[in-house]
Formats: sequence, structure tokens, C-alpha cells
Amino acid sequence: MTNSIDQRIENVRKGIMKRASAMKEKVKKQGFAFKPFSVKQKQVLTWWCPNSPVKDKDGIIADGAIRSGKTLCMSLSYVLWAMESFNQQNFGMAGKTIGSFRRNVLFWLKMMLASRGYSVVDHRSDNLIVVSKGTTTNYFYIFGGKDERSQDLIQGITLAGMFFDEVALMPESFVNQATGRCSVTGSKFWFNCNPDNPRHWFKVNWVDKCKEKNIIYLHFTMDDNLSLSEKIKERYRSMYVGVFFKRYILGLWCVAEGLVYSMFSEERHVKKEHMTGALTYVVSVDYGTVNPFSAGLWAFDGWHSQREAEVYYNSREVGKRVDDEEYYKMLKKLIGNRRVECIIVDPSATSFIEVIKKYNEYSVMGANNDVLDGIRVVTTMLNKDMISVHEDCEDNIKEYGLYVWDEEKGDDVVIKENDHSMDDTRYYCYTFLRRRLRWRY
Repeated sequence: MTNSIDQRIENVRKGIMKRASAMKEKVKKQGFAFKPFSVKQKQVLTWWCPNSPVKDKDGIIADGAIRSGKTLCMSLSYVLWAMESFNQQNFGMAGKTIGSFRRNVLFWLKMMLASRGYSVVDHRSDNLIVVSKGTTTNYFYIFGGKDERSQDLIQGITLAGMFFDEVALMPESFVNQATGRCSVTGSKFWFNCNPDNPRHWFKVNWVDKCKEKNIIYLHFTMDDNLSLSEKIKERYRSMYVGVFFKRYILGLWCVAEGLVYSMFSEERHVKKEHMTGALTYVVSVDYGTVNPFSAGLWAFDGWHSQREAEVYYNSREVGKRVDDEEYYKMLKKLIGNRRVECIIVDPSATSFIEVIKKYNEYSVMGANNDVLDGIRVVTTMLNKDMISVHEDCEDNIKEYGLYVWDEEKGDDVVIKENDHSMDDTRYYCYTFLRRRLRWRY
């Protein structure tokens, strides 16, 4: 009986491998399957052509909603322009990181170029893409623009053009340095991004000054991507609320205001029962000495996660500060006899992390502390009912109603009060749960 089952499994495996091989060969032969281009995508693809009325513009900006098709047509347009206009020249292409650029842009770009008869050679160690067709060859260098130090990476090179993917995520110094390297006659710029705060440097210095800078500006919505079905569009609309809906779905440059998690509802998200069954437990910690110390015990069943219990110690209210050893005892009491996969801690709490490591009872990892992206992930998970809170977690429930944007600053920051339980919630969702629910999220 066992041999029969093993043989069936092996036959299924061989069948899957055979179909996968056939599919790979089919893709290789056919190349990239283009969908119909929308009017705005066609504008992006042709604005630089000799018979275009705007061919003398110095660049193009495409902003707007997510999944609106702007990245695909912008990257293709950029390389086609470079190959039609120059030979043996250097060009720049940038994302927030080189990894994100390769994943989000280059993977598809190489297939599109191959389908149009271009030879594409990827020198990964040099982050150089060599594109050839006939007697024309040009060189495309990939850069990451994640912080102020990124400008140093692009100094010294002479470029005939620059393409920026998600430019609103880059520091202004990097973009200024990169555009300043474009000194070849006829050089042009390509910018695309999702909207951010209306006081963002790119909005103020480029979008608002596009006429002054001789730049074309196009605003995209999901309706400009003809490959998206209405069902898929509706799925994306259901993922976001508040400021993220305005930016990612409507494509608006808008101020964050009011409650951060306005979608949180006690009736909807607070549960009276604990989770049961086969559960994975994780603890998230926002460390504080003068400020409150907050830790949440989370249960995850593969589909949904719930904050089952918490510790919230406010030394100011209690009138007594405690050391890392006492905090560790609080964690042990919170965990009890449960088997915890890991403890996620504010990465700045180095002394507390060392205490956890010293006892060698639990695995510990530093949290991903990207605030705005973390808030966006928590927002989606609340909106899609992926997380809930047990009614015993009173401090967590209370902070949902007190956690607000700082409207006076207007720079996508939250008021640093009543945020400690919110911080440890963000650590858990962004560092752990996002990866486990990636296929749903």
C-alpha cells in the first residue's frame, strides 16, 4: 500500500515538473504578452517621438493610484527612447533599493524588451544592464536611493537620462545629484510615484513646478490600467481607508488627519473569546523606561491573528521605575507555559534584547520600524479583519481611540502620546504577520 502511494506521489511530481517545463518553454518562445495600452499609457510611450508635439519637453512625471500601469509603460518608454536617441551612452535607473527595483521594474522590463527583439545582458555584480539591438548598444546602471548617503553612489558618472521609480520614497539630495549627472545633450528625466503628503519635496519642487521645469505631468488612476478587471479593482479599493485610500486608490496628494486607525471598531475587532486550535504565539514589545513598556501576546492560526493578552507598565503612573530584569519577568509571566516562536522588540532597546538573549529561553528579533509603511499594513489588516483584540487588552483598545495624526506638522507623523501599544502592534503586523499573510495581504 505504501509503495502504491509513493508511486502516485512520484507520478504527480513528474507531471507537475513536466507542465512547469512546458510552460517555461512557452513563455520563452512567446516573450511578454502585452495587454492593450490605455490613452495615458500611450502618451507615456510616445511623448518623445519625433512627431510628438511635446517632444522637446525635458522629462515626464507620472503619479497616481497603485496598480494603474504607470511603472510598466514608464520603464519601457524610457529604454525605447534611449535606444532610439543614443548609442554607446550611460543611463541611470533608480528605485528605493536596488532589490526593490529589480523585483518591481527590471523583472518585467527585461521580458518586455526581449519580446521586442532587444538583447538584454544583466551584469548583476555591477548592477549594469547592457541593452543592444542591431548596431545600437547602451548601458543602464541601477541605483538605490534609500537615504541621504545614496547621493554618494552616483557622483562622478555622466548620464544621458535618468529614470526614478517611486521617487517620492527617495531623499531629495539623491534625486538632485542624479538629475545633475544628466549633462549629455538631449538628456531627459522619467519620474513615477504614488502620492504622499502635499508638502512633500517632490510635490512642491517638481509636480507643482512642472511647467517651469518643462516637464510633462500625467495623473493615473486604476482605470488607466486596462489589464485590471473590475473584481481586482474592487479588491484594492477594499484594502485601504482614510489617507491611504485617498493616496493609493484616488491618487491624491493629501494630508493625514484625525485618528490613525479610524476603521477600528470595538464591535467588530474586540472579541470575548480566546483563539483555540493549533496556534503560533509571538510577543511584540515596545520598550520604555520613563515612557510606558508595552508587550502583546499574539496568537496566529494561519488565517487570523488575535492579541490575546498584554503587559502595559507605566512607570510614571506607578511611581516606580524597573530595570530590564523586571521587564523580562513580566514577559515570562505573560507567556506562561506557551511555546513562543519569537519575541519582536523595538530595535533601539539593545539592553533589553541582550537580557532576553542572556537567558536563552526565547528567540528574539529586532522589529522593522518603518512607521508609515507599518501603519499602512496595520490599516489593511484591520480593514480586512485579519487581526482582532481580546477584550482583556484594555490598554491596546484604549490607544486605538487616542492614536492620531499630528495635523499641525502635516508631514505624516503621529503625535507621540498614547502610542506604545500601537507601536508594538505595528511591530508585530509589519515584522511577522505581513510575511505570513503575504498571499492574502
